[in-house]
Amino acid sequence: MKQLRTIFMGTPEFSVPCLEKLTAVTEVIGVVTQPDKPRGRGQHLLPSPVKVFAQAQGIPVYQPMKIKDESFVPVLEQLKPDLIVVVAFGQILSQRILDIPPAGCINVHASLLPRYRGAAPMQRCLMDGEAQTGVTTMFMDAGLDTGDMLLKAVLPIGPDMNMNELHDALMERGAALLLRTIEALQQGSLVREKQNDADSNYAPMLTKDTGRIDWTKSAQEIHNLVRALDSWPGAFCTFDNAKFKIWRTRLTEQTAAAQPGEIAAFTAGGMLIGTGQGLLEILELQAPNKKRMAAKDYLRGHAIPLHACFG
Repeated sequence: MKQLRTIFMGTPEFSVPCLEKLTAVTEVIGVVTQPDKPRGRGQHLLPSPVKVFAQAQGIPVYQPMKIKDESFVPVLEQLKPDLIVVVAFGQILSQRILDIPPAGCINVHASLLPRYRGAAPMQRCLMDGEAQTGVTTMFMDAGLDTGDMLLKAVLPIGPDMNMNELHDALMERGAALLLRTIEALQQGSLVREKQNDADSNYAPMLTKDTGRIDWTKSAQEIHNLVRALDSWPGAFCTFDNAKFKIWRTRLTEQTAAAQPGEIAAFTAGGMLIGTGQGLLEILELQAPNKKRMAAKDYLRGHAIPLHACFG
């Protein structure tokens, strides 16, 4: 069987295993990724993880500022791909681009569609306290994650699973699911399933302010926020007019009379904080201009009084 001529579009680490699988079963004739961006303290221009992998494999790399730019679309047309695969690329494709490959454009999306369409499906499902999520492959259309679904892989979410753990688990499942999807495409056995818009919800992009803790919410809701934003931007609150990030928490069945944000007790692991419903134990935090550390270690070096309040 003739190998499909494929263009891959992706940017972050999440995309790399998918690209690696794709190179094993198709002829990847080009990779499109976001332009190099300044990172780190020195703000040096660094390539995306996808670019690093593609260059190591000798695959041509394209980095348009805008994928829909009229000067770049002809480049894609001239490459004459049979298929385009998109995994966390970060830009929306125009209908003209979607129409280029005769086999269509396949997307790997990190949710069980039609749930959690949009830019931040992994974080939003954790914030909502979902018991499971997964990965869906779909044929792309002009809508936002609204195309016909192809295959799915389900992943249970543990009560303390954080974003980093979920990311890594879905990254591997996504690559395996893409491989199954490509094999089914080549065999002509793919079955398309329309999405039911009535069952959908939206997972909007995160901002730094997404992480602001509202202590009047329940301990469960705050715990979900903390674990969802473990990689970026981090959940945060204020203490003594300074911004503190909260990186790890634990739910507890202990009870005490405490106002939302009030330190109800100190524990072997950190401290118990009052919320709108229940107590939440802070296990890991980050003070201004400091590294993240275990809350118990921070408390050894800083005299925080019992019943002080986080804002």
